[in-house]
Amino acid sequence: MSNVFFISDHHFGHRHIIDFESRPFADVDEMDAYMIEKWNAVVGPQDKVFHLGDFSFLNKEKTKRIVEQLHGYKYLIMGNHDRGRTRSWWLDAGFDEVSEFPIIYQNFFILSHEPMYMNKHMPLVNIHGHIHGQKYESAQYLNVSVEHWDYKPIEFAFITNKVVPSEEQ
Repeated sequence: MSNVFFISDHHFGHRHIIDFESRPFADVDEMDAYMIEKWNAVVGPQDKVFHLGDFSFLNKEKTKRIVEQLHGYKYLIMGNHDRGRTRSWWLDAGFDEVSEFPIIYQNFFILSHEPMYMNKHMPLVNIHGHIHGQKYESAQYLNVSVEHWDYKPIEFAFITNKVVPSEEQ
């Protein structure tokens, strides 16, 4: 049986993100290798990963080499830093599916790069990235930026246990 995972904001090849987000790496080579290792430690070859944007700052050849190393079926929802490239560029770089827009997953989760406006009456949860180490204090938002999860994709089962209210409540 395959599992589903979510993650965002790797910024592969982006040396300035180390300082911007106080990432604990000496350089981008160390950061990129660590993030690939963390991904593959939890994601199996048959699993599906939704990457919620800002994947790589590298050229297509180097990006493709990283994508090829990562386990699973990879679905990119383009982030603000991914938009300088076309959907077909990302497909050529190795993603299995690419969306330029947020998507609804299982009729309850809005998957987007940037957090979306959610009023308290909306019966949905926004799984997002973009804001890195920050997060909203609301059960309607879950930030899956790498900084919150030790650079590992988060399993959907964990998310549903965390954000979907049980009937006993």
